[in-house]
Order: sequence, then C-alpha cells, then structure tokens
Amino acid sequence: MPRFLAVYTMKPEDLARFRALPKSEQDAIDAVGVKQWAEWEKANAAAIIDPGVMVGKTKRVTREGFADAANPFCGYLIVEAGTIEDAARLFANHPHLTVFPGDGIDIMPVLTGPGT
Repeated sequence: MPRFLAVYTMKPEDLARFRALPKSEQDAIDAVGVKQWAEWEKANAAAIIDPGVMVGKTKRVTREGFADAANPFCGYLIVEAGTIEDAARLFANHPHLTVFPGDGIDIMPVLTGPGT
C-alpha cells in the first residue's frame, strides 16, 4: 500500500501567540489537545506506519556553515493509504488544526525507502 509523509506546519507567529498566553491557558489547551491527539492516533492506528516526532528550533547547514533558521515544520508521521486523497482525509479535523495553533498538514507520497 502507498505510504505518505504528513508534515505538521505552524506559522512561527502563531506559535509565538500561543506561547504568549498565560501558562494556565496553554496547559488547558494542551490537556484537551493531547487527549484528542491520542484518540486520533488510536482511531487511525491501522494506517500509521511511523508515529513520527514533534520537532523544535531549526539549524540550517549550508556549504558556508550552519546558522539558526526558521520554517513552519513542527513534526511529522507516516501513514499508509490507498491514495493521497485517502491519506489527506485521515487528517480532517485533526487536533493540530482544531485545538492547537497549527496552520496545516502537508501530505506527500513517500518515493523511496522501506515499503516503497
């Protein structure tokens, strides 16, 4: 079955607004979001091949060296689905979009590696 990489994205300014909330509000959002995220993972366990990770600040490496960088990536996971549309449907109403300040989940086919 085809595999798809799902990349969670969040605008840096949206994350900054979230982090500017009082700690109690952040904790309340986290409590709801983490519970819903776990429920989403359980409901979609059969499709999840790699549960992925969440990521933090970026360091970009170039020929000239390395430096701090910014991008919208905040995590990923890998799912199996019949089509890219089927994969995308798995993420409708995902808590990254409905509870947390995520702005999108980019879905793309995996072209190389195990299972391709």
